[in-house]
Amino acid sequence: MAEQSHRNPPSIRDVAERAGVSPATVSRVVNNTARVAPAKAEQVQRAIGELGFRPSSLARALSLGRTGTIGVIAPFFTHLGTMGRLRGITDRTASEDYELMIFDVQTPKQRDDALRKLARRDRVDALLVISVPLGDDDVTRLRHDALPVVLVDVAHPTVSRVTIDDVGGGRLATEHLLDRGHTRIGFIGDEAHRPLGLTSSDLRLDGYRKALGAAGIAADDAFVRRGPHGRDSARELSAELLALPEPPTAIFAASDLQAIGVLEAAQAAGVDVPGRLAVIGFDDIDFAEILGLTTVRQPLAEIGADAIELLMAEMAGGEREPVEIVHPLTLIPRRTT
Repeated sequence: MAEQSHRNPPSIRDVAERAGVSPATVSRVVNNTARVAPAKAEQVQRAIGELGFRPSSLARALSLGRTGTIGVIAPFFTHLGTMGRLRGITDRTASEDYELMIFDVQTPKQRDDALRKLARRDRVDALLVISVPLGDDDVTRLRHDALPVVLVDVAHPTVSRVTIDDVGGGRLATEHLLDRGHTRIGFIGDEAHRPLGLTSSDLRLDGYRKALGAAGIAADDAFVRRGPHGRDSARELSAELLALPEPPTAIFAASDLQAIGVLEAAQAAGVDVPGRLAVIGFDDIDFAEILGLTTVRQPLAEIGADAIELLMAEMAGGEREPVEIVHPLTLIPRRTT
């Protein structure tokens, strides 16, 4: 049979006509919503292939009562740890035949825009929010449409989440440096009032101070430097610490990316690592092992996979009490300490 030419993409009616069946039968085959005789199903599949038919995602969503899409909101491009979580998320969703709709957000306006676009059942089936705090109004808006939501690395009392103990991680990193005999320990972290309200760096700083206090060492604010998250800022802040009359002999950076900036500052100043300066980071991103960076490891991919598992349970189970999953942290000693 000669191919029929279409100015518009082929429709279900075109497939039905080619296969010699009803449009309803085509819909059942496409959406797998009811059993169709094998011979008819084969006719439909053959017609779909011949015509190059692609089912409308909207029509399929209406038919199935779902979109087959999970929304993800996160500051992907500035936080390398988020990329590690995304690896676990994508691996897990691939086996469930879900697509991800990802919004990279860096400002409150971008967050609000993403929530406005995603907080609708006709756009996504559920929402995963990574490292971006939600306020009460945000959660109310999401609940209004009964949209399942799971948080990662942030908290709200009414929303399930997957997280780590950032305060405990800050203590773990600082205690490692104390065990190495260091008493002048610096800290490099994010600025105190960040546009999106991210809190992990604040909590790790709290753990740093608690560890020093427990060791009988007064935390010296002169050894604490905070600025925009990133390698360049960390390098500049570290250079300030290393230029002090009595510089720290160790520095705890609140992320591995910032720890790389510390290492660059030490190299530029001719400071041997770890001879004159010990450096520890946080996250254990891929570069950490390559650089021999001592760090506090959080299981990034496992956190992402658990977040999706929890979200799937929220989607299947309807209303229930919020669940919290806290992943353990591990100190990974390498050459920088």
